[in-house]
Amino acid sequence: MKYRMLHIGAGYLIDPRQIVGIFDLDKTTYGPRTREFLAKAEKAGQVISAGYELPKSFLVCADGKKTTVYLSQLASSTLQKRMEE
Repeated sequence: MKYRMLHIGAGYLIDPRQIVGIFDLDKTTYGPRTREFLAKAEKAGQVISAGYELPKSFLVCADGKKTTVYLSQLASSTLQKRMEE
């Protein structure tokens, strides 16, 4: 089966099979657990910014060996629609 890559901004393409979740930054960063998770990921060098504008969402991806957090300038709803196409 052929899989289509998900474009998350600034030329970054993600394999949809690696996506654990897509989250809205405004709605999720109120929670202390989410802030703690993002801070730990940043400290561990696991955060990649996929764009130069203010991020609106983040994706948690895992390939079995490591976890990567991508910050995207695209809204989580836009990314979700792209996943469904």
